[in-house]
Order: sequence, then C-alpha cells, then structure tokens
Amino acid sequence: MPEYKAPQRDMRFLIDEVFDFHAGYAAMGASDATPDMVNAILAEGAKFCEQVLAPLNRSGDEEECQINEGVVTTPKGFKEAFAQYVEGGWNGLSADPLYGGQGLPSSLGLIVSEMVGSSNLSWGMYPGLTHGAMSAIHAHGSEAQKQSYLSKLTEGRWTGTMCLTEAHCGTDLGLIKSRAVPQADGSYAVTGSKIFISAGEHDMSENIVHLVLAKLPDAPAGTRGISLFIVPKFLPDAQGEAGARNGVSCGSIEHKMGIKASATCVMNFDSATGYLIGEANKGLNCMFTMMNHARLGTGMQGLCLGETSFQGAIKYASDRLQMRALTGPKAPDKAADPIIVHPDVRRMLLTMKAFNEGNRALAYFTAQLIDQAHSGESAEQREEAENLLAFLTPICKAFMTETGLEVTNHGMQVFGGHGFIREWGMEQLVRDCRIALIYEGTNGIQALDLLGRKVLGSQGKLLRGFTKIVHKFCEAQAEHPQLKGYAAQLATLNQQWGALTQKIGMAAMKNPDEVGAASMDYLMYSGYVTLAYFWLRMAEVAEQKLAAGTDDAAFYQAKLATCEFYFKRLLPRTATHLAGAEAGSDSLMKLPAEHFAL
Repeated sequence: MPEYKAPQRDMRFLIDEVFDFHAGYAAMGASDATPDMVNAILAEGAKFCEQVLAPLNRSGDEEECQINEGVVTTPKGFKEAFAQYVEGGWNGLSADPLYGGQGLPSSLGLIVSEMVGSSNLSWGMYPGLTHGAMSAIHAHGSEAQKQSYLSKLTEGRWTGTMCLTEAHCGTDLGLIKSRAVPQADGSYAVTGSKIFISAGEHDMSENIVHLVLAKLPDAPAGTRGISLFIVPKFLPDAQGEAGARNGVSCGSIEHKMGIKASATCVMNFDSATGYLIGEANKGLNCMFTMMNHARLGTGMQGLCLGETSFQGAIKYASDRLQMRALTGPKAPDKAADPIIVHPDVRRMLLTMKAFNEGNRALAYFTAQLIDQAHSGESAEQREEAENLLAFLTPICKAFMTETGLEVTNHGMQVFGGHGFIREWGMEQLVRDCRIALIYEGTNGIQALDLLGRKVLGSQGKLLRGFTKIVHKFCEAQAEHPQLKGYAAQLATLNQQWGALTQKIGMAAMKNPDEVGAASMDYLMYSGYVTLAYFWLRMAEVAEQKLAAGTDDAAFYQAKLATCEFYFKRLLPRTATHLAGAEAGSDSLMKLPAEHFAL
C-alpha cells in the first residue's frame, strides 16, 4: 500500500498564500483559528492519519465488515482508531460550542477530512456521515432535538446516517414507499426498508441516529410529500442516554467493489419510533442540508484517492528501472534508467499532479465559501457565497471524482503489471474511487443539476456570478509578462462558456432533451475551465514569490511547470467537450430503445 504523507506544504500554500484563510477567519470572528492553531491542526491531523488510519487501509479492505444475526463488526483496529479520533476532539472540530464542539470554521474540518479520506476512505465514511446528520439536525431540528442528539453526536459517543434510497428508487425520491404514521404521544411509527446506507450498523459507537425519509399517510404525491424523521437505534432514556432498542435492524451488508471496510447496509424499520424534524412534507429541504455537505465531501474523495495514488506512483517511478531514456542514459551507473525519465510516464505523473493540486484549490475555495455562507459579514456576502456554492457543488462532486478516477487509473498504470496486483495497493485506490462517481447523486445527475437547474434554471445568473470573477482576474493578468498568454486562453474559454450556455438554452426551448444530451459534456467543460482559473491564481502567487526571492524556489517552480502542463495538455480537452455539448440530441435519441436488444 502506498505510504501516505499529508501534503502539508501544498495545503499551507492554499491556506496562507492563495486564499488567505486567516483574513477570512478574522473577518468572521473566528478568533481561535489563529495561524498557529491552523498549523497545529494540520500537523496533528497528519500524524493521526499517517500513523493510525493509513496502516489500517489495506487490512480493512481485505478483512471487510462482517455481519452475524444483524450485528455488524468493523475490521480489526477500526473501533480503536475511532475511539482515538474522538478522544483527540476531531469529531467536534467544527461543531457548535453550544453542544460541545470547538466551533472552528467548517473549512478546517473539510481540510482534516481530506487527510482522513486520503489515508483510509472506508474508515472516514463513519465520521463523515455523522457530520452530515449533525448539520441537518443543527439547521432544522427543534431545540429539544438539538439538546438530545447533538451533544452525543459531537462527542462521538453516537454516530449518524442518512437514509434515502430504497430498492425501487434511487435519485427519484418521490417514489419512496417508507411510511410514518402519527402516534398519540407526538412520535411517528416509521416502517420501510432502505438500501445502500453507509455506516447504518457497526460496532464503533453506543448509538446510531438515522435520519430517514418517509411519507405521512396524507402526504401529497411525489417529492412534495416527503418528510424527514430522526429514528435512533436506541431510544434516549430519561437521562438522555441510549435506552430501549428501537424497531431498527440491519438486514444485510453489501459485498462491494470498493470501500469494503465501510458498512453499506440494508436497514429495516419496523414501526420504529421516529421524530419529525423540520416541517411535515418538507423533508427534502432538510435532507439537502446533508446532501450538499456530502456532495462536496464526495467530490473531495476523488482528490483524496488521487493524492494517495500519486504518492505511490511518484515513488515507484523514481525507483523502478526499465530501459534507457530516448536521449541517452540518465543513470549510467545502473542497469537501466528509472521510468520517471520516460515521456509517457511523465505524462501520467503530471496529469495526476495537475488534477490533484487543481482539485485541491477548487475544494479549498469551495470550503471557504461555506464559511462565508454561514458567517459572512453581510447578508449580501452570504447570498453571494450561497450562489457560488450552488453553482460549484455539482462541479466539485462530478468533475473531481471523474478526474480522481482518471488519476487513480494512471497511478495503477505507472506500476505496470504490479499495479494490478493487490499487495501494491494501487488497484484498491481505483476500486475505492469508483463509487464516488455514483453515490450522493450520480455524476449524470450532477450534470443535469448544473446545466438544467443551476444555470438555465437561474437564467444564467449563477453562471455569471462565477464567470465575472474569472473575467476580472483575466483582465488583471492581461499584461503580466509570464501569464498573459494563459490569461488570454482562459478569457476566450470563459467567453465561450456563456455562448455555449445560450446555444443549449435556445435549443432546449424547442426540445428539452437537448439539456440531457449536453449536460455531461457541459459539466466537464465547466470543470476544466474552473480548474484553469485556479491554476492561474496559483501561478500568479508562484510568480510573485519567485520575483521576491524565496528559499522554497523549487516548490514555486513546480507550480509554474505544472500550470504550463495543464494549459497545454489538459485544458485543450475543452474542445472535445464543446463539440459534444453542441452536437445535440439527435444522435443519442435516434436509435429506438428496442434496437438495443441483442
């Protein structure tokens, strides 16, 4: 298995130099999030992930979770690692101090989650789902519900889940069959079965708090009739502790391609006692609080696994000897040259590096927007951050996972035949990454959300909110001696983005299928242009640091070299996606469905 080392230098580059998190923290009154505190969190988080979580990654994949008469046990070491995580205060890092949290900015929690996901994605699913449940209860729960559940969830004694999917419906939640019948005491009897429930049952906490979508007896049809319920595994007793067992059970766990140490459960609710959270028939609104958080976290999983894969690939490529360089021996004292000297291996490694570092910049910018949306100085600032978040979330989820899978595939390829062998650990990263393109809304759904709901649905407002930022930045770099060529290239694509959107919108007025036909290419085009903007921002800082003189010149020179690679080798992919998005729906819809049959 690759030996994971948290990329703290690159993290600090973004936090300190590109996005100036510290000024943002000061503006939002986060006085505890000092530069020294942030550095300490990075250092200690890295230590925990490198020394505790990473060594459990491969063994967890091989051992998997086990189920015996409804009782699920996690792989060896997982429970102890969770206890250490909780004892270290990591679970409540960004949680509300009113309920025992440390109250640090959400962005810091997301940065720690990157290290967790990179070191052991399966293990990270357990606290990850809990944070989503906490955010939904905090945003929509009554004060009594917050008092009952948030302190225990923050403390890590209890964990949480989100229960949406049923066997007959995935994204189309309006089709759910789970029912909630009102009881005389104000609770509800929840009955139904949910599938694909991450961390639905396990042995790492005293209680599991399920957030369950269900319909009331008189609910309107479709998504307008969905309500959200808190359904704990054990009902809180008079002292607020885990008491009597509720009517909740795990029917089975899935045997999966990847993230095998994450318990993916079939959860059965048999007249289980539940408590309405938020308003009746408004459950989907409450659940989106969890889902938006989860979608950014899922997008980051592409970055997480890509980073670990890159670290393994770069070490292997530096050590593995094969053939001589085309320009002559580079290691004449050895039997052959290390494969890192070969152009095609360089292509793969630079592709990995460019996507990882570009995706990290996108993720950290988006994390900063979450801070601003929650704690912005003015209503206008908070609204602007919310709009940018709405626009960027589907790009984060889909583009970062699509490119993350490409990166892990490259990492396996760098190893050649050894990459296909389990003991090296590279194939596990590919398997683990594959689910990220599927869950929390498939990437096809994210593409529809971006183009149909966010861009066309807002009459282009959300798109313009971001393209104006890119336009102003390109204008500012138009005369930059080293960057003006990149700025002109990005400015052209940014303008083309708007024209493409208008063209699809006009076509969709005549045929709605045009949106679905263009959406995936449109999202990928959007992702490449978005990353180009962040690469140019990083390049600007690197140029400034080199011009001023620095002891870390190699780091900044690497940034500039990788930026050049991105603009010359990866950004041109936009041309293919542009052509695909403009091609229309005819070639997709022409073949009758029955002709697909053998």
